[in-house]
Amino acid sequence: MPVLSSFYGITVAMYYLDNRRHSRPHIHARFLDSEVVIAIPEGDVLEGGLPPGKMHLLLAWVVIDQAELTAAWSLAVKGEKPPRIRPLV
Repeated sequence: MPVLSSFYGITVAMYYLDNRRHSRPHIHARFLDSEVVIAIPEGDVLEGGLPPGKMHLLLAWVVIDQAELTAAWSLAVKGEKPPRIRPLV
């Protein structure tokens, strides 16, 4: 599971070849014991959740980095390592 970015205690990852369970492009994010799956570029929650403040930060990051996330998804579904994406600061 390649980590794309980490910020404010949130770790964002994208699995290789991960287009079977959730057919839409998506990321996985964790904060402590919480995990969420977010569709990209829309930001829809597909599964799980994070505390409200952390979810707000994550969704802002998704909006800011839509193009980079979409490009990373294109690589990951082909089994290629996506690049790191700058964190939210």
